[in-house]
Formats: sequence, structure tokens, C-alpha cells
Amino acid sequence: MRRALLSRLCAAALAVAACASLCSGLICICHLCERTNFTCETEGACWASVMLTNGRQEVVKSCLSVGELKAEVFCHGSRSITRKCCYTDFCNNNTIHLPAGQGSPSKPKLTPVELTVIIIIPVCVLSVVVLLTLYTCQGHHCRFRKKKKLNIEEPLSECSLVNPGKTLKDLIFDMTTSGSGSGLPLLVQRTIARTIVLQEIVGKGRFGEVWRGKWCGEDVAVKIFSSRDERSWFREAEIYQTIMLRHENILGFIAADNKDNGTWTQLWLVSEYYEQGSLFDYLNSNTVTVDGMIKLTFSIASGLAHLHMEIVGTQGKPAIAHRDLKSKNILVKRNETCAIADLGLAVKHNSVLNTIDIPQNPRVGTKRYMAPEILDDAMNINIFESFKRADIYALGLVYWEISRRCSVGGIVEEYQLPYHDVVPSDPSIEDMKKVVCEQKLRPNIPNQWQSCEALRVMGRIMRECWYANGAARLTALRIKKTISQLCVQKDSKA
Repeated sequence: MRRALLSRLCAAALAVAACASLCSGLICICHLCERTNFTCETEGACWASVMLTNGRQEVVKSCLSVGELKAEVFCHGSRSITRKCCYTDFCNNNTIHLPAGQGSPSKPKLTPVELTVIIIIPVCVLSVVVLLTLYTCQGHHCRFRKKKKLNIEEPLSECSLVNPGKTLKDLIFDMTTSGSGSGLPLLVQRTIARTIVLQEIVGKGRFGEVWRGKWCGEDVAVKIFSSRDERSWFREAEIYQTIMLRHENILGFIAADNKDNGTWTQLWLVSEYYEQGSLFDYLNSNTVTVDGMIKLTFSIASGLAHLHMEIVGTQGKPAIAHRDLKSKNILVKRNETCAIADLGLAVKHNSVLNTIDIPQNPRVGTKRYMAPEILDDAMNINIFESFKRADIYALGLVYWEISRRCSVGGIVEEYQLPYHDVVPSDPSIEDMKKVVCEQKLRPNIPNQWQSCEALRVMGRIMRECWYANGAARLTALRIKKTISQLCVQKDSKA
């Protein structure tokens, strides 16, 4: 009897010890964590990644959160990249390698005769295949071509498999409204991404490049990250796939995938394509009417209000702050409304646990658009409202850029960036701090705006976005409602 009692006590003690070790979280090696002696703590898993970049192996080790573990692509490797997730303390301290033969590509040693044979045989086979194909097509009058005429660059089988007579918008609407509202399934994303044909480069940034691509005859935008910026790519894809995020004034996310060409890995983010480009490009080459200004500013406020808003429920949406709002990160649609893009620095707020999901990313926002409290390092990053208030300050600067290009009575000012007259073209944090915090300067609001009701209201909104005290600034929802009143007044006059 005593022996049985002792064994039960021992078992209970072991269970308590095991529970304590589970609750304490994993400790992992982290290459990005200088402040914590290159270690990090997580409830998810330890993570190690090695990839081949320009013939050289690059290793990254860090922590994965529970949310990041849900993405299949983050724990699985490919032909030129190895990723491993493990679940014990410091388990990612081991050395990992690429699959055999990937680290140092061997040079072929072929004799001239072998090389000639290797070249001639495929050419002959290809010629025979082409001739047979032409003969078959001519003999049958190309019946299939007549039935459904597609661009020759587009892979037919993949398009018909994923897109049976539907546009991308139809496909996204069907799959997001019937599911969680967080985006297309991963398999569909990969199928779409791997059948896109890149057409031309339309932009470059610190993250990589943006291309215009074609998928089944439709234009899409492809943002290609460098392999060194894997975390930024994953972070932006994760934010775009947040439940209930989809909104007409937020860039329409389509797919994320990594494309392996044997030498390096390209990280793709596929989204809707807007041919008018960024708001920065649009304002540089166009003036706007009063109605056009109201339309642009209202759509930006609508997108930001949706981003900032928390939707409560099992299929709810967390509140999200952008952290890098500027005219270059806002796109202009064909109907002259805007969509907010580039969510790679965004932060999410968990209201239940009162935690802020700040990405492990060395990048900061754009200095010219930084709020005073960020410039003088006085912002409380433990309060989520602080991030939303910083977005509002940047929104006021974007509104100033738009309003300057508004033509009233034939008078319009040339396009300029905020603070163009007091800081250099590429200002430092010290330059901006001196102007915004010490001298307390703000962009000039011309007196002639008082003669136009819409511009007068926009000027008042800007001033209330630029208060040094973040708590005194307007909210995105309040701004949206104020501008909507301008729309009502315009319609009543009409």
C-alpha cells in the first residue's frame, strides 16, 4: 500500500515538472537579437534557415511565434533552401546544411564529343516535336484554338484548373466569403503564383522589385523580395491574410510563394495591379479637382479606418496600425480612389491578451513622415493607440500633398513632399527632429484655401492630425465622417 502511494506521488511530481517546463516557453538562438545576448523566448518553436544566395550559404536562426507556425511554408525547405523547426531549448544551435550537392555546384567535365551529342539530340527531338505539333494542329484546323483563344504565354491546364471561366476577383470573392475571409487557400496561391508570366518592372524599393505580371490574361502586381528579407516577406503575407482584412481601400492580396530557380530563392507577393501607380506618381503628373480631392482623401480615410478598427467575434479582425503610411505606399485605382499598400511594418493588437505583435524587423518607417513622439523617442510602444496616432500624423501629411495639387479657380501648386523647404531630400532623424520637435514647424497651409469650403475643411483636418500631443489627434473614423459630410454637401448642391 505504501509503495503504491509513493509511486503515485512520484508520477504527480513529474507531471508538475513537465507542465512547468512547458509553460516557461522555449529559449532559442536568435541572430537578430543583439539586445538579449542573441537569444529569444517563444511559445512556438525554434527556427533555423539556410539558403543559397549567389553560390554562398546564408544561415538565419530565430524564434517562431505560434501564429507563424501555422504557415506551412515557414518550416519546410526546397531545393536551394533548408528550414527546420524544433521544440526544445537551444535546439536550433545545431549546424544545418543544404541538401547534398546544392552548396557548391559542380562544373560539368564533358568531352567535345559528349557535349556535341548532348546539344544535337535535344535539338533534333525538339524539331520533330514541333513539326508533329504543327502537322496535328493544321490537320485538325486547330479546333481547340478556335474554341478558346488564350494568350500563348499562359499555361492552359493551370488556368482552367484554378480559374474555370472566372476572373481573379470572382475567385477571391468566392473563396474568401465562403471561408474565413483571410485569403485564398495555400495550394491555390501556389498554383496561381507559379503560372504567372512576368512582363515588365514597374518599381524598385529597399525590399526588392515590383513587376507587372500576367495570369490567364489578367494583370497582377508581383512584389519580389530578396532572399535576405525573408522575414519581411513572411510578415507582409501574414498581415494581408488577417481574417476580415479585405476592403476596397486596402490593396487586394492574391498569393504568396517562394520560387526556387536552383541558384537563389525568390520570395513573391502577388496582388491586384493598379496601372495608375502610387499616389506619389499620380500627384507628380496630375492635378485634381475639388471633387477628385474629396474622393482620394475619403478613400484613404476609409482604408485606414478599417485597418485601425477591431472587429470582435470568432471571425473578427484585430486592430492593425500601418507604421509606414506615405504617398508612395498608397496606390491609385482606375476609378480615382485609393488603396493602402505595403503592410510589411504593420503591427496587430490582441485585445484579449492586450499584447502588440511587433515584427522582428530592423527596418523603421520613413523619416519624413515620422510623428514627433517617434522622432524624440517619447512614444510608449506598450500602448497600441500610440501606433494609430502616429499613422494619423502621417495621414495629415499625405492630405497636404493631395490638397496642394487641387485646382481652384485655375490656381494650383507644384507637387512637393512634406517639409521640402526645410530639410534635405533624404533627411536624417536628427534633421526631422530639429524641424518637427524643436522648432515645432508643420507644412504651410496657404491662405487661399479659405476661399474654398472643401480646402478649408481639409486644412482644419490637417492641423488636428499634426498636434504634438498624439492623444489630441483625430481618429481615422472621425476623419472619414468629416470628409463624408463634404460628399453630402456636394451632392445636395448638385
